[in-house]
Amino acid sequence: MQALLQQAQQMQQQLMEAQQQLDEAQVEGTSGGGLVKVTVSGRGSVEDISIDAAAVDADDPAETAQTIADLVLAAIRDAEAAVERLQQEKMGPLNDALGGMPGAGGGMPGLPGM
Repeated sequence: MQALLQQAQQMQQQLMEAQQQLDEAQVEGTSGGGLVKVTVSGRGSVEDISIDAAAVDADDPAETAQTIADLVLAAIRDAEAAVERLQQEKMGPLNDALGGMPGAGGGMPGLPGM
């Protein structure tokens, strides 16, 4: 029983460290060959969006607006995929370990990547 308690405490520490790493992480998503860049936190919050001036066509503002909207959406989706990979990298091994513990239920609902 003592060994199980120690294992649980170690896993709690690892979970807290992984969550801290996610809090501090930033990932970037891009689209349009780098015309649009989106920076997202490790928890999935959009932190910054940059649009290269080359994405703007002054002769066709309506088309430009739609193109930029599409590029921003694509960059956000790219960043979200990167966040998902990062979360799996940081939290996946803990989730796998918890899945093998009696009563753990195979993961921790409500936590990113779980």
